[in-house]
Formats: sequence, C-alpha cells, structure tokens
Amino acid sequence: MSSSRDDFGIAFRSALLQKGAAQKFSLISLIILATIIFFLDVYSFSFMKQIRSIINDGIYRVSLVVSSPSRMLPNLSNEITSLINTRNENTKLKIEIETYRNKELNVEYLVNQNKNLKEFLESDKTLFDTNVIVAKVLLDKDSPYLQTIIINRGSKAGILKGMPVLDKNFLIGRVVETNYLSSRVLLLNDINSRIPVTLGEENTQAILKGNGGKYPSLEYLPEDYKINEGTTVFTSGKDQIFTSGTPVGVTNIEGGVKLFSEPNQLSIIKINLKSKIKENF
Repeated sequence: MSSSRDDFGIAFRSALLQKGAAQKFSLISLIILATIIFFLDVYSFSFMKQIRSIINDGIYRVSLVVSSPSRMLPNLSNEITSLINTRNENTKLKIEIETYRNKELNVEYLVNQNKNLKEFLESDKTLFDTNVIVAKVLLDKDSPYLQTIIINRGSKAGILKGMPVLDKNFLIGRVVETNYLSSRVLLLNDINSRIPVTLGEENTQAILKGNGGKYPSLEYLPEDYKINEGTTVFTSGKDQIFTSGTPVGVTNIEGGVKLFSEPNQLSIIKINLKSKIKENF
C-alpha cells in the first residue's frame, strides 16, 4: 500500500519538473525570437517592412475587436434610453389625443344644442314675451302606457299645475305636478290624458284620448262620423284650460291623430304664464 503511494508521488513530482522545464524553454525561445527580430529591425532588412506591416495590421484588428464592446455599450445604452423615452412620450400623446377627442365631441354636442336653440328662438317670436317661460326637458319617463317629462322650471318661475305646455306653437301636454325648481308634464299620448278638441270644416267636437302609443285616438264623435285623413285637429278651449285654436295634429287613416310634435323628440318647450287655469283642477 505504501509502495503505491510512493510511486504516485514520484510520478507527480516528475510531471511538475517536466512542466517547469517546458515553461523555461518557452521563455528562452521567446527571448531569442525577440532578440532576433530586434536586430533585424535595427539593421533595416527589406523583408522586415512587410513583416512589420503584417504585425501592425494584426495588432490593429485585434485592438478593434477588443475595443468594440467598450464602444458599443454607450451607444446601446443611449438607444435603450431613447426607446424608453419614446415609448413614454407615445403614451402621453395617446392620452392627450383622447382628451382632445373628448373635448371635440363635447364641443360638437354644444354646437348642435346651440343650433337647435337658435332655430327654436327664431321660429317663434312669442318667446320674447315676458309671460312665456322656456324650459328644458331633463328626463323622459317613458313606459308602454305612461308618457311624461320632467322640465327644469317650477313654482319659482311661476308655473302652476294645469298650465298647457307647447313645443313651438303645438300643444304637447299640460303640467300635472310642480316643484320649486322642476315640474312634471303629462303628454297628450299618455293614457291619462283627455283634452277637448275640434276638427273639420264643421268644427266637430271630440275628446282626444291618449292610449300610450304614438297616435292618440278621438272619442265622442257624432254617430256615423267619418274621419278623413289629414284633417287638422285643434284645441276647442271648452275645458277653460287650453286656449282654443292651438294646433295639435292631423288625423290618419286609422282614425288616430298624428301629433305635430314628436313626444320622444322634445328638448326645449315653452309655457305661457297667461294661460287660464281652471280652479280645483
């Protein structure tokens, strides 16, 4: 057992000695080679110029390859920073574009509202009467049978329960509930709406009854009365609520009345404060 360990130690030391000898030989060889090159260069032999050029080209190429990472890293860092900045700038620009787009839509909405209001004001000179209140529709309470709207004027503006409500010069309903700053208007096509009307050359009397649909119907007409399509229907004023002669709509082929003002398209309405209101309405 001890003999094998001694053999291993001897072999290991021999390898080290051989390695050391090889290193010494390599060093001596390099010194000799350098000395030869030095003397050849000093005495300026012609072939040394070509060797020197080849060596210099090799050194320059190696230097270029070795220095490439140090030159590329700053540029790469700048490119990454620029990419991040560009991405952040694009995000900000998208937010700004969306903001301007929303503002543009708001401006378009306001322009349309102003246009409609201008047309409304120009179409009816009675709006400048101090006894006429102009109101805006705040809410539509639309259901299969009930048709009412909420307006932004109430008792503070002098509006009373029972006052007729107009769209331009066309009757659309009456006030059925007043608050301090708002009121509720019952439209003509509501099932609870009943108003006395007159139609035709003979001033035939009838009751316009709301049915929850688009076209109110006519009731209590004379027996065997034939409704002609396109006959204008006016308020009769017999209930002492609505002024007589206010246009309402025209009769259609089914016997109903097509209202001059679309109940679902109301935006701005008016109320005449001089309207006579029946007591205990």
